Amino acid sequence: MLRRVLLFLAACLALAGCGRGVDAEQARICRQAIPALNADGANFRLSEPRPGPGRNEVLIHYEVDTPRSTRRRAITCRFAGAGFAAGKARLVGITTERGALNDASVYFLQRFYLETPEAAAADPERRAASARVLQLPSPLAYALQQALAALPMAAIYGLLAASYALIFGLVRRIMLGFGEFAVLGGMAATLTIALSVAGGAVTPLPGLLSGLVVAVTAGALHGLVAGRLAVAPLLRLKGQQIVIVTVGLSIALAEYLRLAQGESGRWVPPVWNATLGIAGARDFLVTVTPMSLLVTATGALAAGLLMLLLARTRFGRAWRAYADDPVAAALFGIDGRVLFSITFALATGLAALAGFLMVAQYGGVGFSGGLALGLKALVAAVVGGIGSVAGALAGGLVIAAVEAAWSAALPIELRDIAVYCLLVLFLVLRPGGLFGERHLVPREI
Repeated sequence: MLRRVLLFLAACLALAGCGRGVDAEQARICRQAIPALNADGANFRLSEPRPGPGRNEVLIHYEVDTPRSTRRRAITCRFAGAGFAAGKARLVGITTERGALNDASVYFLQRFYLETPEAAAADPERRAASARVLQLPSPLAYALQQALAALPMAAIYGLLAASYALIFGLVRRIMLGFGEFAVLGGMAATLTIALSVAGGAVTPLPGLLSGLVVAVTAGALHGLVAGRLAVAPLLRLKGQQIVIVTVGLSIALAEYLRLAQGESGRWVPPVWNATLGIAGARDFLVTVTPMSLLVTATGALAAGLLMLLLARTRFGRAWRAYADDPVAAALFGIDGRVLFSITFALATGLAALAGFLMVAQYGGVGFSGGLALGLKALVAAVVGGIGSVAGALAGGLVIAAVEAAWSAALPIELRDIAVYCLLVLFLVLRPGGLFGERHLVPREI
């Protein structure tokens, strides 16, 4: 089975290295330049963008309809880079059927038009897509857009909350620091993607696949070492030593990441971000990107595999037995220290996967972002029912939905306060969470 998976990944990498497509962001910039090169009020019919004759070029053929005539035109846009290169969105040249624009015209076009909301609103493809998609009432279309925007964060929060639930469900202790492990995974993925670009990768797929593997591996290995050396020796104690140790561990990890990353952040350009029209309401177009769908699907797949692991495997049976009765599990030969080490490595691997998804969706994660990310994931775990993995995944969906709804209707600077107020409400009204009991009583895991 492992051999087949490796062969499949190798085939994907080979196909990715052979393909030469058009970057969605470069195609968007090139499309948005078209109205500026034609008369006001013209209508456009565009062909599919394709690679231009030169390096890092995008070619678009289109027709211009005016009250007087219909003309066929073409535009070739040249960019400073491609793939994950830092300059892939910097327009350095435009050529039409009339010849090349001078450098000053290209600079002023990008600086004072292409970077404005007016250019995005005048995108010919966006206008054409608005006419093709299903029309909805404006409130419903806006709500659908917010729901689609919340899906990637739901996957990220759900995986992080599951990390908390795995540990609490096993040993009944809350351990902090999973936000820092997510940042660790994100930084490992960023470094791997940068190395793939330096190695000559021309498509994003090799960098993303290798970044995924390295991120999860780095998170699991760091978690295995930290769990064995810092946390496992304290499991027999009944005080709050584990909370204190994991707080210290999170501070140490944050400083370790700061020293590794440096003062400035490391970011990767967006890929697979072509907007797909889903529905519309007059001039408003509900869109989603392939990367958002991929991040959501990856999170859902990881969640499904985790639930399958706990329900159908030997490790899952041991985890459930030890969570239910550690003494009886030990009598049946389950080594609690080994089980905890494996569980801690699994939890930190999930956190690192969440960090990789953040890099894929948003371009990167800073070394100081682990605290807020981890606290929100802890809120999600409590809302879903701390100790219940399924509840933690549902809690991640709830927190992402609350953030999206608040950002859409209320001041965004108060969003985090709303999330923590939700935690207070659940602790007062339903301490057991959505998947737990209404009151604080022992419950099945």
